[in-house]
Amino acid sequence: MKSPDPALVTAVRTKKHILLATHFNPDGDALGSLLGLADILEGMDKRVFRYLEEPVSPLYRFLPGCGQIQTDMHKVREFVAQAGEDYLGLCLDCGDAYRLGRHHSELIGFHPLMVIDHHKGNAGFGDGSWIEPHRSSTAEMVYDLAMTLGAEITTKASECLFAAISTDTGSFRYESTSGHTFAVAGDLVNRGVKPEQIANNLYDNYTLGRLRLMQEVLATLEMHERDRIAIIRVTQKMLERTFTTMEDTEYFINLPRAVSSVRVAVFLKEVEPLHVSVSLRAKGKCDVSLVAAQFGGGGHRNASGFRVKGQSVEAVRDFLLPILRQEVQV
Repeated sequence: MKSPDPALVTAVRTKKHILLATHFNPDGDALGSLLGLADILEGMDKRVFRYLEEPVSPLYRFLPGCGQIQTDMHKVREFVAQAGEDYLGLCLDCGDAYRLGRHHSELIGFHPLMVIDHHKGNAGFGDGSWIEPHRSSTAEMVYDLAMTLGAEITTKASECLFAAISTDTGSFRYESTSGHTFAVAGDLVNRGVKPEQIANNLYDNYTLGRLRLMQEVLATLEMHERDRIAIIRVTQKMLERTFTTMEDTEYFINLPRAVSSVRVAVFLKEVEPLHVSVSLRAKGKCDVSLVAAQFGGGGHRNASGFRVKGQSVEAVRDFLLPILRQEVQV
């Protein structure tokens, strides 16, 4: 494992006002990394601004520090202005600047901005970056940064980082899970994390509506290429019928992926009419990050995604299938 970039370490040590931001529709790693690092930095007597484009999903509101997240861009401007030269922006788990959301141009215009990420397709942006694609998660890197800084990792920060690592490794199942990943997770447990509580909050918190939505989504299951490609979908009408939201579909993609013969699982989500979000999960030699990159998306070898506007769910499935057929032949 590489050590954190020296310039990043120096910037974190010397700057008093630090803005933390991550990508829109944040997953467990994005949120856990942001919240965990915020707690660590405040333990170093820093002033920290936690910024997200939208409120935290109910699925992750158990994470300590969620109540301190702010979505008001006007308050971001005030924070940066008050900081003056004593400012540092840190972008976490974000593979490309545009994924910071509709205010991405303004956010990357605040200097200095440094990036901490583990996405394969991240070419580096901002004024400096620490990118390690082989890492299990950004949270694992945040832990190493804290160790380098000699900073305290409280139980609250440990819970955030453990949840982040757990989600981004598929509960420690993905190829990127290393011995170091387990060592970090073990140390976080020693710092007070209760794995059963984290798991219950992440995976055993369904509403009845979410269960009924899962029933409808699984009914759409299609199998292709001798059962090596599995496709499921969710539409706005399904959400309306079950009184749920798109957030309730979290982790559904893991169900078709669990079929023994499946090498690539696809989840087509109708965000709105003619706006489709595509989640890809893979096993074996398949690298779905290469597929997502063809459509301006990104992610990891085992988990990636992209969005398509101007196409129906059916149209996206039809142009994606031939590409996936080539991938599972590798």
